[in-house]
Amino acid sequence: MQKWLSVVGIGEDGVLGLNSVARTLVEQAEVLVGGDRHLNMLPESDDREKLVWASPINNTVEEIISRRGQSICVLASGDPMCFGIGVTLLRRIPIAEMTIIPSPSAFSQSCARLGWSLTEVETLSLTGRDPNLLHPVIYPGARLLILSEGRKTPAIVAEMLVKRGFGNSQITVLERMGGTHERIVKGIAASWNISELADLNTIAVECIADSPVVLLKRTPGLPDTAYHHDGQLTKHEVRAVTLAALAPIPGQLLWDVGAGCGSIGIEWMRSHYRCRAIAIEQNPSRLRYITDNAAALGTPNLCIIPGEAPAALHNLEAPDAIFIGGGATAEGIFDICWRSLKPGGRLVANAVTVESEQKLLQWHNQVGGTLTRIAIQRAEPVGKFLGWKAMAPVTQWVVVK
Repeated sequence: MQKWLSVVGIGEDGVLGLNSVARTLVEQAEVLVGGDRHLNMLPESDDREKLVWASPINNTVEEIISRRGQSICVLASGDPMCFGIGVTLLRRIPIAEMTIIPSPSAFSQSCARLGWSLTEVETLSLTGRDPNLLHPVIYPGARLLILSEGRKTPAIVAEMLVKRGFGNSQITVLERMGGTHERIVKGIAASWNISELADLNTIAVECIADSPVVLLKRTPGLPDTAYHHDGQLTKHEVRAVTLAALAPIPGQLLWDVGAGCGSIGIEWMRSHYRCRAIAIEQNPSRLRYITDNAAALGTPNLCIIPGEAPAALHNLEAPDAIFIGGGATAEGIFDICWRSLKPGGRLVANAVTVESEQKLLQWHNQVGGTLTRIAIQRAEPVGKFLGWKAMAPVTQWVVVK
């Protein structure tokens, strides 16, 4: 099918700021789609059919698809492929049927004004997203560019920075870039009190740590104190070994079976923003721990499935990796995990009881893999001296399908 849908990025300078190709696509469209702000940029005399984005936005996407073959132009902010509507549309409509013309993104415009290198900046959107996504990118010296939800978002960002011990951080809010009402406002997170802001804004942050501050590394093996738990926690040394065996790859999906407080799934997702995880847990109090830990550690999109394995595993999306941290003795758990695991996928199971060790040995005899005994000792006071106190040894089975 020929290209019937165009997505044109438009800036605050409106239609006059478009190049000739983009302007032609807008002028020749039978139907125009956009928010009120974008559609109001068109001449008052333009009497063509117009669709305003509905809530939820998917309703309008369905309307666009139902008109396949008509000449439709979607007006978008800046670069439609940078956290924009172009990404949403491409989930349903092939690129062969679309023409996408970007304008400079809010990130590009911000870097041009601040003198920052875009390749050295952490970029994210808080438009329709959980602010807790900020946590993994807050570290000393980080430069953040954040697409804002609205005028209240800078205050939310400032509050999070203060709670994390980064109250000295410099915040710059860039409003309506490229238009006649462009404005830049600066302040410090700890004293941020600016509320009179435009809804259309981008937030730039230079992260400056207070002294002292607790830093959360991105590599596996966060301190055990980073988690709320009731004792059902894979200790940080074993957790680091386990994540190394699971080998997270960007875009892959993990099943964390018997998730406890959620530490394995959380650290899988912290390894890269595109990593996804499903935590399966039956204990109500541990489900609350998982929710709290996921938010506090920057992985609010962790999918939490309440229920007991293996019953809770039916009809879940096929995973690239599986961790069995609890429930290894449950009847049929290995069969459904192995059947669901994608070819080339990795299965890692940890056991601390004799009964669960026996299960791991049975599975090893069935499909191979490697068995490893992990024994950790920590130095603890013995009177005036230090002595070694052994933690419960962990037997770990790793296999690639």
